[in-house]
Amino acid sequence: MFNYTVEDSLMNIIAGGFYDGLMLYTHALNETMSTSGGRPPGKVVTKRMWNRTFHGVTGLLHLDENGDRETDFALWDMIDTNSSAFQIVLVYNSSEEQVTAVPGTSLHWLGGACPPDVPVCGFKNDNPLCLAKTITIHQMVSIVVFFIVTMTLTVTVFIYRRMKLEKELVAQLWRISWDDIQMSNMDKVLRSGSRITLSLRGSNYGSLMTGDGNLQVFAKTGYYKGNIVAIKYTNRKRIELNRKVLFELKHMRDVQNEHLTRFIGASVDSPNICIITEYCPRGSLQDILENDSITLDWMFKYSLINDIVKGMMFLHNSVILSHGKLKSSNCVVDNRFVLKITDYGLSSFRSESDSGSDAHAYYAQRLWMSPELLRSEAPPTQGTQKGDVYSFGIVLQEVALRRGAFFLEGEPLSPKEIVDRVVLGEWPCLRPTVDPQGHSPELGQLMQRCWAEEPTERPEFNHIRLLLRKQNKESRTNILDNLLFRMEQYANNLEELVEERTQAYHEEKRKAENLLYQILPHSVAEQLKRGETVQAEAFDSVTIYFSDIVGFTAISAESTPMEVVTLLNDLYTCFDAIIDNFDVYKVETIGDAYMVVSGLPVRNGKLHGREIARMGLALLDAVTTFRIRHRAEQQLKLRIGIHSGPVCAGVVGLKMPRYCLFGDTVNTSSRMESSGEALKIHVSATTRDVLLEFNCFQLELRGDIDVKGKGKMTTYWLLGESDSQSQSSERTE
Repeated sequence: MFNYTVEDSLMNIIAGGFYDGLMLYTHALNETMSTSGGRPPGKVVTKRMWNRTFHGVTGLLHLDENGDRETDFALWDMIDTNSSAFQIVLVYNSSEEQVTAVPGTSLHWLGGACPPDVPVCGFKNDNPLCLAKTITIHQMVSIVVFFIVTMTLTVTVFIYRRMKLEKELVAQLWRISWDDIQMSNMDKVLRSGSRITLSLRGSNYGSLMTGDGNLQVFAKTGYYKGNIVAIKYTNRKRIELNRKVLFELKHMRDVQNEHLTRFIGASVDSPNICIITEYCPRGSLQDILENDSITLDWMFKYSLINDIVKGMMFLHNSVILSHGKLKSSNCVVDNRFVLKITDYGLSSFRSESDSGSDAHAYYAQRLWMSPELLRSEAPPTQGTQKGDVYSFGIVLQEVALRRGAFFLEGEPLSPKEIVDRVVLGEWPCLRPTVDPQGHSPELGQLMQRCWAEEPTERPEFNHIRLLLRKQNKESRTNILDNLLFRMEQYANNLEELVEERTQAYHEEKRKAENLLYQILPHSVAEQLKRGETVQAEAFDSVTIYFSDIVGFTAISAESTPMEVVTLLNDLYTCFDAIIDNFDVYKVETIGDAYMVVSGLPVRNGKLHGREIARMGLALLDAVTTFRIRHRAEQQLKLRIGIHSGPVCAGVVGLKMPRYCLFGDTVNTSSRMESSGEALKIHVSATTRDVLLEFNCFQLELRGDIDVKGKGKMTTYWLLGESDSQSQSSERTE
């Protein structure tokens, strides 16, 4: 119709064949659409093309009743050896089944002659005469040697793999000694109906924290090689390590998938027979669904459901074949909110829980079990793949509605009543409620297919994954907006939580620092906070104060321990309030002994003697008005000793570190106190020389006394301080 002539050539025939095929299809399609009035199925159009004749550019085209084309064939050959042009030399007529030569043409055969119809050695080279000619003795030897080598390698590989398998079974790489496991303090599941918030205590503890501050841990945990692990105890008293059990343990080590909890090992040390697996701190899917404070949008729900499907697909295609106990409590979530399936495999290693101990729990665990397994008197411990699909359908409804396992709208039934009715299989079969308002209709149809009464009608997990991918297509198209919204929401919640935790942290830090400053000097505490080592330091001149209670032994003998503690607490509380007004550092209290020093750790020149003297006078004045609670009529008598000299000071110990003083000055100060008198301040000659520089203290010569370990020493009594001289001294300063 476009006035174009198709010349005879090999390429034009091929193009013409495509053209005729397209025209044949369009004729058949037009005829089918004219009769059906709509878009017809492909099979109907195809059958229209069969058993018909069509005139095309390549000639008459005929299709038989099977859709096979009956056409003529042409043999093309080069016109001569010097030209690349082709011409038709033979034509085959399919209707007549005859080959006809084209007049005026000749066929040029390679080799100059037409090949025989049947090869000399046959089409399959099965002529015995040719076999002897084609295969030489060397070739035969090579074939035999190759065959022997191949068989030897095959047998060797088989034996090696067999020996390797036996070696792995004997090595028991899965075995863990109970002594290598350190039990954690978080080995109880704390379930609470209160609001749960994320904990900031780190990855080892970071499960969830209840609103009242109790840490919630979802499994019995321990530490193995420094890592926290989940411990699943069995009720068996002993385990017989037969070949079946060893193979199951080996298979558990071999199975590795990101959606299956990693099997670490097992302990068979009686009575601590347990299975050790990876610990997922976010808890189980059941815990998350029951926690109303956790918001789960459909994006998140589909993510959790897809994780279950991926894990079950891998499990069904592995050597373990099936789970048998798939339920929401056996689906755990790790730190990255990736769902992993646990409690799979080791069917002969695990033991069934005692059904008589808690009937409600016994039937509650069977809400996920398929009807055919419930009716079986001895169901397989590892379950079946179709039974896992049924369990997945129950979990799917649990995730979609978040109303518990096997939710039934209307009058609630107990787990035992539900299980009994499922076992009966009455029509219509009892199944969970499908709520179109809570989820999409397609998801409800998938649930119903998964918990079908007939196991063969339940889909495989491969098919379930395709169905979920189609249903989640809309969510995936808007994944960026959804992700940004969730990140913004999470960031806002995290900012509030961080601010709250930061305030609590600063408050606790302030309390800890105040306590540390009360235990150690401020400068020493700052060095320890910076991680520096506190070096011992020598001080040329300090003044040390010692005091004790005269007759304290008699008071203690006539008082109860609680009264003694109350007495010392009242007295030292009074003393602590007084010494805050002076440049002194309280070293320690031992029983009724009270030790204070001035001039360290911060040097104050020659003022240490004046500060201790004034403090001693203030304490002596306070003790005269101090009253004992349980002996109000008795006067408390304080004995004070003061001495000045060089000392060495440093921090001693790592646990409860103490800032201690060393040197003869400490011993002499103690001797001044022990050789003094009640309600008097006994000072050494060295301290007297220090105090004379201030010209404000009233001192009285006591004389030479015999001091233990020191011999004769000249000592003095500190009587008081002149007010006028004190004021003059202060003005001078």
